[in-house]
Amino acid sequence: MNFQSLDNQPRLLIEAHLKPVQGSRFQPTGFPDLGAAEFDGPDGRRMLLVESAQSVANRLEEVCWDKAVDQWVPALRGLPYIKVLDKAGKPLTNSVLEAHRLNSPYILEGKDKTVFDILKSDLADMEEGMVDIRKLAAVVFRLDTNALLHGLFLAKKELAGGRLRLPRALSGFIEAEDVRPAQSGGVKNDGVNPSGDTGKGFGNVPFARTEYTAPNITAYFNLDLAQLRGFALEPAARDLLIALALYKIRRFLKDGLRLRTACDLDVVSVEVTRPTDFVLPELPALEAALPDMIAALADKFAGVTEVRYA
Repeated sequence: MNFQSLDNQPRLLIEAHLKPVQGSRFQPTGFPDLGAAEFDGPDGRRMLLVESAQSVANRLEEVCWDKAVDQWVPALRGLPYIKVLDKAGKPLTNSVLEAHRLNSPYILEGKDKTVFDILKSDLADMEEGMVDIRKLAAVVFRLDTNALLHGLFLAKKELAGGRLRLPRALSGFIEAEDVRPAQSGGVKNDGVNPSGDTGKGFGNVPFARTEYTAPNITAYFNLDLAQLRGFALEPAARDLLIALALYKIRRFLKDGLRLRTACDLDVVSVEVTRPTDFVLPELPALEAALPDMIAALADKFAGVTEVRYA
């Protein structure tokens, strides 16, 4: 993993061109009271947000976690995280999958104050004055390295007045351009009582359905290299974060593109748009390199920190 060509670059920008696995239609993400997010592009073409930055951020986490064994996927084992146990001592959730990561209520709001006390103690000198981003990054790197990429907001007044925030370093979204709606529909049939009370789940219920077609569907990824350098971590730690970010992108493009039942996408091509001379490592190379990179920093990690939530 040689990332020297990224040393003076502010961003690493990657684009993946996608297409539906079967047919031509796909279903975009929907938003409450809005539905599909259509908008006019700068050239007048009709655009569509297929997957939001928030959703892609969570999907980049999911491909890193093996839910069958409740553990990192093999290439990432050894990275630290917070494991939440229920009152019976069984796994409940963890900081990789929680919506607010270290700021999860299951980690900070329960009776077990293990993580809260660590944060309170290690960041005590930030109660007043400017937040020391470098020190915050060092603490987060030790407890939950992955959160440095995903971003973090410790919104608790007891922790530096709720001012501890790390912007997202790795972001992504999926857009389709020059879209056309594909209207269809269906009916939920009730063969026993077609005219029954639909409010209680009985009866026949017709419905409309809007999908889309588009000549171009593109996934965009942005790794903020300037922010990673701003953390002032040692070079091996910074390289690990870059490799982890690239691994998440590659795994998502390989295994995570079945976004919904009616939105199953495939990769046509992947290109680095900035800097153009950077060669994106393939997934097998990243899987081979990451275990040694993680092992070399083992003494910098807190391991698996357990918290009980009852």
